[in-house]
Amino acid sequence: MLKESWKSRMESLRQIAWNLGLIALGSALCSVAINGILLPQRFYGAGFTGVALLIHYMFSSLPVAVLYFILNVPVFCLGWIYAGRRFFLYSIAGMFIFTGTLEWIHVSVPVHDKMLSAILAGIIVGVGSGIILRSLGSAGGLDILSVIFLKRFSIRLGSTILAFNTVLLGAGAVLFSLEDALYTLIYIFVCSYMVNLVVTGLSQRKAVHIISPHWEEISHEIIGKIKRGVTVIRGRGGYTGRDEQILYTVISFRELPQLKQLIRGVDPDAFVVITDTLEVMGQRIGNQPHW
Repeated sequence: MLKESWKSRMESLRQIAWNLGLIALGSALCSVAINGILLPQRFYGAGFTGVALLIHYMFSSLPVAVLYFILNVPVFCLGWIYAGRRFFLYSIAGMFIFTGTLEWIHVSVPVHDKMLSAILAGIIVGVGSGIILRSLGSAGGLDILSVIFLKRFSIRLGSTILAFNTVLLGAGAVLFSLEDALYTLIYIFVCSYMVNLVVTGLSQRKAVHIISPHWEEISHEIIGKIKRGVTVIRGRGGYTGRDEQILYTVISFRELPQLKQLIRGVDPDAFVVITDTLEVMGQRIGNQPHW
């Protein structure tokens, strides 16, 4: 009994260390780009970091790290109401970690061209933010709002980030420079794409509809060889008027070539429709992050 309790405790500690490690790694990457590219180029940044940068450009005596911390305080009230308690507690730790890395990590990035700087910063921050969101928490700020919108309205993380930052860019263009706002737009677009890629793109699920007179054999092949469930939907051909059996299954991106080969082996003339999924909930095939 004591041995099992000890193993469970160690497993919990490993999980905590793993998630805090992801948050720390992602925060470090973001801080490298913010302090090494965004600040020297006077880009406006994204999310609450972008708001902190705008205020810093107006009042240079206020550090970005301190402004970011202050801006996060009201947002955590929403996080407590709408996000899971575990996510909320990890996000508090993430806010402190991110604030610390912003304050202490200053790496000079030897890229001077503004276009290349915008692209590189977008890649680094996008990967960093995605790594943070692959954990059970976040670094606070817009991440929390993005997770709330994803859970309640199924809006992609990157889409929320892009919409929020469009407003932020408008403010930056009016207060400072339209040219810098356009470069920042490029940075934000790349960042949003990378966030979606890291969080859900690498575990993308495909929904597949199959119409074939050999549906029963195809169904058995999918269940037996790919080990995925299949739902049989009754339908009727609009032109022929004949009853049809439509197979519906959800697979991972890596399993798609195997499924195509399997279908062609049974019925080369099968009608197959393959679509992307936004998110999939379920223990066996789901790819929705557990926030």
